[in-house]
Amino acid sequence: MIPIISKLYCSSSQVVFVVRKRPHVVSGGGFVVTNCSQNVVFRVDGCGVLGIKGELVLRDGDGGALLLIRRKAGMVEALSLHKKWKGYTFDYEGSQKVVFTLKEPLSHPCPCVPRNNAIKISTEPSGSCFEVKGYFPDRDCTIVDSTNNVIAQIAVRKEVEELMSSKDLYQVLVKPGVDQAFVFGIIAVLDYIHGESTRC
Repeated sequence: MIPIISKLYCSSSQVVFVVRKRPHVVSGGGFVVTNCSQNVVFRVDGCGVLGIKGELVLRDGDGGALLLIRRKAGMVEALSLHKKWKGYTFDYEGSQKVVFTLKEPLSHPCPCVPRNNAIKISTEPSGSCFEVKGYFPDRDCTIVDSTNNVIAQIAVRKEVEELMSSKDLYQVLVKPGVDQAFVFGIIAVLDYIHGESTRC
């Protein structure tokens, strides 16, 4: 698989990460991603930190910005069947470059409009397509590629589920060769869409 954000985040083996939501009252919300050694690999800042609705930042373990994610709004969204999110990377001069577009289906009141609840993602410039299957708030979903191969799986850790009913701690399994930063960019948007830690 071609890296979408950076080849630094593509592993030759399967990797399991743990996601922990940050409380709004303490640090403005968002979440932290750790590896099996409990080192912070990614951090996501939502509008509680940034102060801007519909905007998220994926950072590396040292706090450097990897990805800026924005929801497109306005007249175009009002006429569309989807809400669009765009993920941007920064080049060495600081310019933004679109690397993916995520389409979130709108809940349409008109019965004449067909309902397709799938969340679809396309990458640029490669044009690769992905889809989210399952239900994120239950921590039971997968991200699949255009041939239906699972590239990442989101699930509640069994030992956590036994101790508490909270979904504030869950695991993400990322398949070999998959850009982990891209996966957590998608998860950041899913978190926001469902009104969780990244949303004000």
